[in-house]
Amino acid sequence: RFAVSVGYWKDPYIQYFVRQAKERKAPEINRGKLARYYARVHGVGHLLKAFLKKTECNCQIVNLGAGMDTLFWRLKDENLLPKKYFEVDFPMIVARKIHNIKSKPPLSKPIMESHSGESLLIDSHSLDSSRYSIIGGDLRFSSDLEEKLKKHNLDIQLPTLLIAECVLVYMTPQQSANLLKWASSTFPMAMFINYEQVNMADRFGQIMIENLQRRQCNLAGVEICRSLDSQRERLLLNGWETAHAIDMMNVYSFLPQADVKRIEGLEFLDEKELFEQLMQHYCICWASKDSSNL
Repeated sequence: RFAVSVGYWKDPYIQYFVRQAKERKAPEINRGKLARYYARVHGVGHLLKAFLKKTECNCQIVNLGAGMDTLFWRLKDENLLPKKYFEVDFPMIVARKIHNIKSKPPLSKPIMESHSGESLLIDSHSLDSSRYSIIGGDLRFSSDLEEKLKKHNLDIQLPTLLIAECVLVYMTPQQSANLLKWASSTFPMAMFINYEQVNMADRFGQIMIENLQRRQCNLAGVEICRSLDSQRERLLLNGWETAHAIDMMNVYSFLPQADVKRIEGLEFLDEKELFEQLMQHYCICWASKDSSNL
């Protein structure tokens, strides 16, 4: 919300889900974090749009651990909605999101506009329209997850993009392996995008872990975040045919340089080294499985 308010990228919908923070953070936290968020949004967006273009939007998106994400509304504005867009998160998070959607017309109207067919189904823990579904569930139990998605008209024959941003790291390696295996074995044509920590075995990574532990935040799956290789390996070992992983410093260098210059002018940062270290400890990984050479 703060990054959007100072102009890093446009998102007219985040204001309906997240209150504006009152205090301004220290500049090195700002630029370091906000530029990383910027690279994350654009990096994930680049892969997502390539998938939508390739499938001509004849596909479905499953956003795992979606939280207060606004992607559905932004895609609708750009006329890039897939056939169906699913979100999954804990029932408590889902209930909060549904409450916001029901009480704010700028959120509910686009869902109604894209809906066709029978009446829209909505209760406190799930919402199902013809183009958008939110499901309350626990990603650690994939059989339960599949049942709920199918109830909301998941079509396993459609090309499917699954997105997980800072989600797998909170599961044990076995739990995230089960989820990845479920996805690769369920969909004949699929792509998986994962954004999370990397290079966590070095000193900087250890400090990050200690800081999080002090805030009672346990990264149960951090051992998979040892390196780009360990990230790729997890995808390949769990049924994906191709896998790639790049750190966020690399992603940042691939972004349109005119826009990077613009965001670098938003807030001054002289701690370049700290910024680079932070960017080297997050990555975007993507994998595909493709029965028809899409």
